[in-house]
Amino acid sequence: MTRHGPEIGEGASPNWDSWIIKKQKTQSKEDTLRVKRNPKRSDLRVTDDGQGLVSHAGVDLLYRTAAVTGLEDALRTRLAPFVKPRSLHHPGKIILDLVVMLAAGGDCPTDVGMLRHHGGVFGIVASDPTISRLITELAGDPSALRLLRAARADSRRQANQTLRLVNRPDTGGTGETGEVIVDIDASLITAHSEKQDAAPNYKRGFGFHPLLAYLDHGQDGTGEGLAGIIRAGNANAGKASDHVDVLGLIVEQLDEVEQKNLVLRTDTAASNHEFLRVLSERGFGYSVGFAARGPVARAIEQVPASAWIPAVDADDQPRDGAWVAELTDLLELDAWPTRMRVIARKERPHPGAQLRLTDVDGHRITCFATNHTSTSLPELELRHRRRARCEDRIRNAKDTGLHNLPYHGVAANQIWIELVLTAQTLTAHLQQLALDGPHKVAEPKRLRLHLFSVAARYVRTGRKRILRIDQNWPWTDAILAAVTRLNAIRAPG
Repeated sequence: MTRHGPEIGEGASPNWDSWIIKKQKTQSKEDTLRVKRNPKRSDLRVTDDGQGLVSHAGVDLLYRTAAVTGLEDALRTRLAPFVKPRSLHHPGKIILDLVVMLAAGGDCPTDVGMLRHHGGVFGIVASDPTISRLITELAGDPSALRLLRAARADSRRQANQTLRLVNRPDTGGTGETGEVIVDIDASLITAHSEKQDAAPNYKRGFGFHPLLAYLDHGQDGTGEGLAGIIRAGNANAGKASDHVDVLGLIVEQLDEVEQKNLVLRTDTAASNHEFLRVLSERGFGYSVGFAARGPVARAIEQVPASAWIPAVDADDQPRDGAWVAELTDLLELDAWPTRMRVIARKERPHPGAQLRLTDVDGHRITCFATNHTSTSLPELELRHRRRARCEDRIRNAKDTGLHNLPYHGVAANQIWIELVLTAQTLTAHLQQLALDGPHKVAEPKRLRLHLFSVAARYVRTGRKRILRIDQNWPWTDAILAAVTRLNAIRAPG
């Protein structure tokens, strides 16, 4: 039994006054210690005499990843034509610094100053005017964009080869089905000033409407930025020629093995005859949203109740209130590519949802077209529904510098998009090669908070350089484990 006063022995009387005084003294000491452990904010002094300190020391992981995946060497090699005589800064190093800055959370060129404070760790970083002159020069040369994309493709191939050698589990770009699934989607970017090709958009905003493509790693990974083209804000989301152009950029980034297993996944904006014809002619798989209007809506009404199969959720368990059925034989598809199938999904809308004119019998109707021959309609529907992950990739891109294209010229802003895609790919390679657990699938914000923002002390002793990570940081072990894995990989060359 818990006692709330002094214990009373046999034949003894309690001295309550003495016990209360003792208790008050003990409580007073505890209160004093509590005050010392939680000092007033006004008592904290701030000085500027710290030495050997490195902020954002975890950014070193990105530089190490750039080395082992060959991105650093690829940028130096591809951008060698832009090296100036007696130049102190190599264009490849300048571009790499911008990529790392974006991956670490910067959103404009001048944010590269976060890396400039300690050359012993991050190398010599160019000044803002030097960076501006390089971007201007690259924007004025038609070959620069091709070289930047080629450097990222070189790095991807090296990263894929490295992943096969180190045999890291659950890595690679093959998602849940063994296919190489690439998502294409467009997104609006607001421009806050008059910039070249900026225009009003359908949401009554003003800016750009780029088309982006991401390779999906599935539930056990994130995704890599493969392609992106800048477009005016009033650009048509479903323009076939733009999707064909992006397809060409995607193929350039993939190796031969990836190309053989390529599946393009898009929304209804890409559901047009020309784009699907190109995909079919080149032998690529596709899963494309299909508008449920007109003949499609009438076909859905003809589907017997017995033909509707329960849909499944991410765990392959029946999804309550959702069904799928095939409409191919009920539609006239002669104008579409051969072997194209149309599959419909109906689902009870959640409370408060507003039905559309194309919805049938009180159910929300969505359709997609595919050339896959599988007989499992629920699996095909689940694969298409996972296209929603592309929206996460674009949201992360906007958190990696894409939310505001910083330059006036359209060519310079196209280069900025390439830098953002490269930063996302570099982050994904770090996760694939060196991170485990939640960090392997974490979004950039969490990686920046847990890993990149750690403080350290830079020490030179003899011929050695040491970066001493804060031992009290909760994720120090994860950082050191990542460094160990990256150090075990031999950098190319």
